[in-house]
Amino acid sequence: MIDLHCHILPGIDDGPETIEDSVALARSAVAAGIGTTLATPHVNRTYPNDSATIARLTAELSARLEHERIALEIRPGAEIAITRLTDLDPAELAHLGLAGGPWLLIEPPFSPVATNLDALLMDLQHRGHRVLLAHPERCAAFHRDPEMLGSLVRAGILTSITAGSLVGRFGEQVRRFALRLAREGLVHNVASDAHDHLQRPPGMAQELEQVGLGPLTEWLTQLVPEAIMTGEQTIPPQPSVRLSAIESDRRSWWRRRARLKQAL
Repeated sequence: MIDLHCHILPGIDDGPETIEDSVALARSAVAAGIGTTLATPHVNRTYPNDSATIARLTAELSARLEHERIALEIRPGAEIAITRLTDLDPAELAHLGLAGGPWLLIEPPFSPVATNLDALLMDLQHRGHRVLLAHPERCAAFHRDPEMLGSLVRAGILTSITAGSLVGRFGEQVRRFALRLAREGLVHNVASDAHDHLQRPPGMAQELEQVGLGPLTEWLTQLVPEAIMTGEQTIPPQPSVRLSAIESDRRSWWRRRARLKQAL
C-alpha cells in the first residue's frame, strides 16, 4: 500500500520528535502492509516548514531506514494549511507537491466557518495545481455545507480520508460523515495521517475492512495514490463493487428514523 499522508519526519512538526521515533513509526508502517510513505509534515503558521528542509530530512530518514534494512520507501510531500496559500511563493508551493509532482495535499480549516474555502481551492486548480483535500471529514465547514464538498469533487478536487475517522477515532460525528462520503462516492483515498507508532500509528487496511470498504482497498491505497505520485491528471475510475456493510449501516439508519416517526 501507499500512504499519502503521514507525519514521519523527525523534529519538524507534531509527529516524531527524534529519528529513532521515525524509525519506530516506519517499522509499524511496514508491519501494517505499507510499502511507500509520503512524508507530509505540516506547513502552517505553527510549523512554517519549507521544501528544502523536508527534502533534506526525507533523504536522511531514507538513508537511516536503508541502514536498518526497513523496506519502506519515503517520498517528500507536505500538508499545506489553506491559510498559508497566500503566503507561499509560487515556486515554493510547487516544490511542496506530493512526490515532487503537481498534486498538493491541502488541509482545510477545522472551524465551522471557512470564508472563500471553495474559491481558494478552485484558484489553485486554475493556477495549474491538482488538489487532494486532507481529512475533509473533520472539516466542520463541510459538515455544515456538504454540497460545497460535492461541488469541489465534481470540479476535479479529490479527497483523502483518514483511516481512523472511519472507525470513530475522531468521534462519532466524524465517523458518520466519513461513511456518508464513502457511500456517496466522495472518497478517493484513505491514508493513515499517522503521527507516531503508539497513539496515532499507521494503518489503513484493517480500518477499511472493519467498515466494509475492503473491496476498495486496492483502489483507495494503491491505484489512486500511484496515479497521484506519478503526476497523472486523472485517477483510475472507482471499481463497481458492492459495499454491503456500508449499505447495511444506511438501511439501519433509515429503520431507526422510521421507528422514531412511528413513536411520535
